[in-house]
Amino acid sequence: MSLKALITAMRPKQWAKNIFVFAPLVFDQKLFHPVYLARTVAGFVLLCLISGAVYLVNDLVDAEKDRQHPRKRHRPIASGRLSPRAAMVCALLIPLVGLPAGFLLDPLFGGVLSAYLILQVAYSFLLKNVVIMDALAVAAGFVLRVAAGIPLVEAERFSPWIYTCMGLLALFISFSKRRHELTLLGENANHHRESLGEYNVLLLDQFILIVTAATLVAYTLYTFSAPNLPSNHTMMLTVPFVLYAIFRYLYLVYVKGMGGEPEEIVLRDRPLQVGVLLWGMAVILIMYVR
Repeated sequence: MSLKALITAMRPKQWAKNIFVFAPLVFDQKLFHPVYLARTVAGFVLLCLISGAVYLVNDLVDAEKDRQHPRKRHRPIASGRLSPRAAMVCALLIPLVGLPAGFLLDPLFGGVLSAYLILQVAYSFLLKNVVIMDALAVAAGFVLRVAAGIPLVEAERFSPWIYTCMGLLALFISFSKRRHELTLLGENANHHRESLGEYNVLLLDQFILIVTAATLVAYTLYTFSAPNLPSNHTMMLTVPFVLYAIFRYLYLVYVKGMGGEPEEIVLRDRPLQVGVLLWGMAVILIMYVR
């Protein structure tokens, strides 16, 4: 078994999605607390391991379909660089180690980690082929990533608005990805994933329009209504950064034809990175500098 092929199959670039486990640490104003920071870092590592195992399962299930995809056919399992047996063994062993470690770290965190694994396995075998539910399952996975960080920092002032914003943002990204796949694969889209045959570009454009507006409204409401934020409503100053980041993402999807791999967009597009960085800096200054 090639270790490089195994790590590639676990998709380390997509582990960036697990960074949302740090949201409670930041927004509960415990970023500089060493114990809570260490616990959250440990939680992040375990989420990466579990999500890596899920990607192995997903690629095992989709190996034949991936071979028909112009990009996914190069994945280790689809291309033959990683044997299905080796991938299956690792996909079983990682949760057997990761889940007990999660419960040792914190029982509630272990429960959320288990729920995340169950959801993702259900997605791999069933939910990704059910129209609309496929996107909702992806959004639920992001919400669980945020929820996983709550017990790790013993959050006291974490606003539920963050769950709403996270879920809507994940739907925005998920529908954008499906739009990209639909335009890339054309008539063969339903051969790659059954649910894609139930979508069309017009419908996805409507979904994207709705969740874009809802995300911006939800975040704006959060900035002046969440009880843990400064009473002078300075968090509203971060709204323009969120607005720019979403508009930039839409530009990349609709004008540049991107959107198939959201993590690659974030890791490669410099203007988007700058917008996210400025938003993060503004949040830290507003919440931690008094």
